[in-house]
Amino acid sequence: MNIEEIRKYCISKKAVSEDFPFDDKTLVFKLGSKMFVLVGLNNNFINLKCEPELAIERREKFEEITSGYHMSKKHWNSVDYTKGLSFAFVKQMIDESYDLVFNSLTKKERGEINNL
Repeated sequence: MNIEEIRKYCISKKAVSEDFPFDDKTLVFKLGSKMFVLVGLNNNFINLKCEPELAIERREKFEEITSGYHMSKKHWNSVDYTKGLSFAFVKQMIDESYDLVFNSLTKKERGEINNL
């Protein structure tokens, strides 16, 4: 898997935008105004939002998953997508991140997205 496959998967999701809000090396995918995936263009990591207990469990189980780089260690994981994780598993984690952000939106925002 590569960055372009990750990018295509992220932008295929409803109401997602992409941007470079920090620098020209960090691609950010947002749902509304909230980030759910950050991709480092100069490394092999993506940052994904995760439920706190599940985040810890995954870090303990997979060497490719560590606490979120430059993010809240409680709510974000960094994932090396080039090492041994299947693309299906990475997509699952992207979906979970998207769902966490979607569920944090207001009822009005969720309704607008659902109506797209």
